Parts: sequence; structure tokens; C-alpha cells
Amino acid sequence: MRARIGVLAALVAATMVLVVSTAAFLVVRQNLTSALDETLRQRAYLAAQSDLIKPQLLAALPPAVLGAADLHIALVYSSGLATSADPSSMPPVGEPELAVAQGGPTQPGRTEVMAGVPYRIVAVQAGDGRALVLAQRLDTITRVVSRMGTALPLVGLGGVVLAGLAGAAVARAGLRPVQRLTAATERVATTGDLRPIPVSGSDELARLTISFNAMLGALAASREQQRRLVADAGHELRTPLTSLRTNLELLAAADRPDTPDLPAEDRAELLADVRAQVEELSHLVGDLVELARDDAPTMTTEALELSEIVERALARVRRRAGEIEFDVHLTPWTLDGDASALERAVLNLLDNAVKWSPPGGTVRLSMIQIAPDWLVIEVADAGAGIAAEDLPHVFERFYRADTSRTMPGSGLGLSIVAQAAARHGGDVRAGRAPEGGALLAMALPGRHVPEPGSP
Repeated sequence: MRARIGVLAALVAATMVLVVSTAAFLVVRQNLTSALDETLRQRAYLAAQSDLIKPQLLAALPPAVLGAADLHIALVYSSGLATSADPSSMPPVGEPELAVAQGGPTQPGRTEVMAGVPYRIVAVQAGDGRALVLAQRLDTITRVVSRMGTALPLVGLGGVVLAGLAGAAVARAGLRPVQRLTAATERVATTGDLRPIPVSGSDELARLTISFNAMLGALAASREQQRRLVADAGHELRTPLTSLRTNLELLAAADRPDTPDLPAEDRAELLADVRAQVEELSHLVGDLVELARDDAPTMTTEALELSEIVERALARVRRRAGEIEFDVHLTPWTLDGDASALERAVLNLLDNAVKWSPPGGTVRLSMIQIAPDWLVIEVADAGAGIAAEDLPHVFERFYRADTSRTMPGSGLGLSIVAQAAARHGGDVRAGRAPEGGALLAMALPGRHVPEPGSP
């Protein structure tokens, strides 16, 4: 890129030098020629108004009298006759000069070559059907123009070289932040080091560096989140796997011929424990898969009826809730979103309430419209509630209060609720229910759809 910028600067400079040099060459040559024409005309007018152009004096008139030693002077008559002080110094005479002698207007100067030498010729009226013609060699102007034509390309070439070097230097200085970005990307690809890049200035490249640092920060946060997820998942998986392996080893050892028989009650208890651990392990793996999803939510093209999703989740919870009662208050509500994710979120809220409610307790589920485009799903249990120090953390991954260490579960259910709410543009909160237990709420945007026949 530095080379391209340098070449581009050189090309631009070369174009400008060519245009300026050509214009300067033409303007200088035209100005010199015009100045010579004006000088010749003034001399011719002065001579035409004096007695120097009488035929008897013209033959003895030296050119130095008119201020130049290289002048060629002649009188042209309307008949076409031309006389000069010296026939060898007769200037070129043509139709333009004859037209002036015949009373025509003064012609602009013209250039004509005589004996291989260019001359500039002017003619003015001298009265009595005559024209005074002056011609002067263009050697001086030609030398000046030639030198200028030689000097301008040399100076222009130097300017092009300097422009190319300056362009390369400017490109090197301007692309230094890009070099730092390149080095940073190579460092990340090689070592995985996600340290931010130092930012200097406030131009576009500085903003690019800031954006790149933000990307590195997001990547580092994602990596840390993945590391924590793997570490926490490994910790949570270790307990049920260890217990499951221990129970299976006991069952395998009881089937050996040289060991005492295992009582039927103990075998049934071990098998029930194995089934419970397998179920817990399945739930944990499912929760981990759900939390590991980083893709955007899949939005259906048609609206979802949230009350129907809540009813399906209730049906699933009732089958395993035992003696728990449910107090349900539904509200028609539609939104665009992922039906399976919403159902799993409601299911996790209800499962959590069932787990903390005593036998015979009541779990309340209410769908409350709090704004024209917002609805809250509240789930309240009949347990002891959540301690104040635990309220800010209940929706974090793998977080379990001290009182829940011995309870079944992995600490992932409520974090899945928070993830589903965030994916649908909503939010979650935790508090204490009026009944005395825990109150968990999930707010979701959408719209109210009145039931048929309702106002």
C-alpha cells in the first residue's frame, strides 16, 4: 500500500508538472512574442511619424537608429514595390504587408523564416500609400524558450521524484496504525493473545483501532465465558457421574459369584438412584446445550400465543409435581419468537417453584399486562423465599444458594430463563412474593389480543 500511495503521488505530481510546464511554456513564449511585437510596432510608429522614412534617407538609415542593430527595414508601396537601405537586409514582405500599404488595418505580427532564420515581422502605415515594415530575428526568444523547455522537464522530474518520496513517507506514517493492527491480528492468530492495541490520535485509523480493541474485548469475554462454562460444567458433571459410577460398580460387584447376595430392597434403591442420576445428568446436559447456543433467536413468521405456551409448560409440570397445587391466571398475549425457548423458560420457572414448595403447597402463575406492549409472567412458590444476598445472583449460571446445595439441580435453569428473556427483548427479576415465598418474573414485549366476544 505504501508503494501504491507513493506511485499515485508521483503520477499526480507528474500530471500536474506536465500541465503546469506546458502552460508555462506556452504563456512565456506568447508573452515574449507579444512583447517583441509591441516593441516593433512602437518603433515603427515613431519612425513613420518622422522624416527618417523618406526614400533618400532610408537608404542611409542604420538600424541602430531605431534602437536595435538586428532590424531589417523596408518601405512597401501600394503598387507592390519594396525598397530597403540594403537589398541584402530586405525583410520578408508578403500579402499582409502589401495590404497595410494599400490602406488596410495594421496586421498583427507574424513569424517567417528567411535563410533558415526565423524573423518576427510587423507593418504599419507610413502615409502616401506606403507601409513601413520592420523585422527582427527571434534568436533571443528562441534561446530563452529552448532553455525553458529544457529546464522545465528537469525541474518537473525532480518534483515528481520528491512527490513520490513524500507520498511514500506520508503513507508510511499514516499506515503505522494499520501496521499495528496487522501485527495484532498476527499475534492473535499465532499466540491467542487478546491484549488491546495502544490508541493514539483521534482520526479514522484511531477509531478503527478502538473498534478492533472492542472486538478483542468481546472475543476475550466470550473466551472467558466459554472457559467458565466448561469449568463449571465439568464441576457439575463430576458429582452425578461419580455417584452413577459408584452405584453401577456396586451393582456389578453384587452379581459376582464370590460376593454375598444384595437384598432386593437395596438393589431397587440403587436402581432408583441410578435412574434419578441419569435423569439429572440428562437435564444437566440439556441445560448446557441450551446455554452454549450463541446464535440469534429464531423468530417465527407468525405470532405465538403465549398463553398456549404457558399451558403446555403447566401440563408438563403437573405430571411430576405430586401434591403441589397451581393457581393460574392467564392473559391472551401474542409475540414473535421461539416457542421452544419460551416453553423451556416457563417450565424452568415452574420447576423451580415446585422444587421449593412443600407438599400440599400452592404455586401461583400469573400473566399480568403492565403496559400496552409489555406483559410479565410471575411465578410465586410457597417456600421460604430467597435471601436478600442471593437475589442479585439467582439468574447467574451455576449459582446455588447455601440452602440449595443439597437440593437436586445444576443451577442452570434460571440462567436459561434469563437467556430466553434476553433473546426476546425482555428481562427477568427476583423478589419476595406476597405469599411469603420466592417470586420470579419474566417480562416480555408483545401485544394483547382480546378473546372473541370480549370488548
